[in-house]
Amino acid sequence: MLFRIQPFEKKILELIQLSAEELGFPVYIVGGYVRDRLLNRASKDLDIVCVGSGIELAKKLATHMRPTPRVTYYSRFGTAMLKHKDLEIEFVGARKESYRADSRKPLVENGTLEDDQNRRDFTINALAVSLNEKNYGEIVDPFNGLADLERRIVKTPLDPEKTFTDDPLRMLRAIRFATQLDFEIHPVTFEALGKYKNRISIISKERITTELSKIVGSSVPSIGFKYLFDTGLLEIIFPELYELRGVEVRNGIGHKDNFYHTIEVLDNVARATDNIWLRWAAIFHDIAKPATKRFDKEHGWTFHGHEVVGTYIAERVFKRMRLPLDAKLRYVQKMIRLHLRPIALTKEEVSDSAIRRLLFDAGEDIEDLMILCKADITSKNEKKVKRYLSNYEVVQQKLIEVEEKDQLRNWQPPISGELIMETFNLDPCRTVGDIKNAIREAILDGVIPNSYEEAHAFMLQKGKELNV
Repeated sequence: MLFRIQPFEKKILELIQLSAEELGFPVYIVGGYVRDRLLNRASKDLDIVCVGSGIELAKKLATHMRPTPRVTYYSRFGTAMLKHKDLEIEFVGARKESYRADSRKPLVENGTLEDDQNRRDFTINALAVSLNEKNYGEIVDPFNGLADLERRIVKTPLDPEKTFTDDPLRMLRAIRFATQLDFEIHPVTFEALGKYKNRISIISKERITTELSKIVGSSVPSIGFKYLFDTGLLEIIFPELYELRGVEVRNGIGHKDNFYHTIEVLDNVARATDNIWLRWAAIFHDIAKPATKRFDKEHGWTFHGHEVVGTYIAERVFKRMRLPLDAKLRYVQKMIRLHLRPIALTKEEVSDSAIRRLLFDAGEDIEDLMILCKADITSKNEKKVKRYLSNYEVVQQKLIEVEEKDQLRNWQPPISGELIMETFNLDPCRTVGDIKNAIREAILDGVIPNSYEEAHAFMLQKGKELNV
C-alpha cells in the first residue's frame, strides 16, 4: 500500500511537524485520512492528534501560514479546526475515554497516543502516521488495521461489546463504512451488531439520520440496508421499511418481497443519479404497500392507493428522523404520488392529453420521475423488462414532442383569477375558480392551445355558459 498525498498536503504536514517540534508535542495523523489515502480515496478531513494541547498546536501552526487562517476553537472539547485549501484540519490532544451505560458522552482525560488509538471505533480507523522527526512517515498500527485494509474488513479494535456499548452509534458507522468502502463486517463484529442493537435507543434521531443518509448516498446503498435488516437494527430505526419484508401466498398466488424490491430500486436510482432526495423517494415509493395490501380472488394481491398513503407515511418518517420538512419533503412526496403514472402510460396507447397532464403535474421534475420509474422495473423476466423499457422510450419521446409544442413544464395558466374577476366584474368566488379550472382542463385535454388568445376567447365563452 502506498500513502499518496498531494504536494500542498505535504507542505502543510511539514508545517504541522515544525509547529509541534516548537511546542515539544509528539504529533500524528490519525483516522480516516490515513485509511483513505492508503486506499487511494479522496479525503478532505485531516485529523491531527498531539500528546499535548490541540488548541495550542493549531494556534502555533496558524503563525506559520500565509495568509494566516482563521482558527476555530472548541475549548470545552479541547479541539481546534482550520481550513486550508481543500482540507479541513482538526487538532486534538491525545485522550482516553470512559462511558456511562446510559450515555454515549464520554468522560475524557489526557492520554497517550496508545490511549487515543484504543478509543477508535474500528481497526482501519485506528491507524496513525507519525509526523515526528525521528520516525516521520512511520505507520503506527497496534490493531493490525493494515491487514484489515488488505482483507477489506471492518472490525472493532477492542472487544465489540465494549466498542458498541460505549458508543452505540458505532454500530451504524460499521455498516456505513462497510457500505461506502464495499468491505465485509468481521463475523465477531457482525454478531455483536445484532446482540447490542437495542443500545441504539440512546442515540439521538439526528445522529442516526446522519449515518443513514450516508448509507443512502453511497454507490451501492443496498449493502447497508441488507446489513441493517440482517442485524435487526432496521426494525428499530426504520420500522416502516422493515415492514415491507416477506412474501405472503394465498390460493397459490404470492407477491414480491417489497423490501428487497425497494433496495433494488434504490440501487438502480443510485446508478443513475447522485440526487439524494430521489434516492429517498426510491426508499419511500412503495412504503405504504403493507398498509394497503388486499387480496381478492379475481385480481390477486392489490395495493390500491399506496402512492397516496405513502406521501403521509413519508411525512411522518421525515418528522421522526428530523429530515427537512420543506421543499425536499414535498419533492419526495411528489415522486411517491406520481411514480405509477408513467408506468400506466406504458400499458396503453399514449394520448397527448395523458402526456400533458403528466407534464403539468411533474413540472421540472419530470426527468427525475422517469429515472425513478425506470428504476422500478426489477422483474427477472428479461422480455418483460425489455418491453417496458421500449414503452418508456415511446413515452419519453412523446413527452419531448408535447413539451415542445405545448410548453407545459412549470406551466402557469395564461388567464389569471384577477383577469377573470375584472372581465366579469366578480368578487372572489367559486365561479372564478370554475372558469379558471375549465381553462386549465381545456388546455390539458387539447381542446384549445396553450396561448393567451385562445384561453381568453374560451374564458368569454365559459362566462356566457355560466351566465356571468
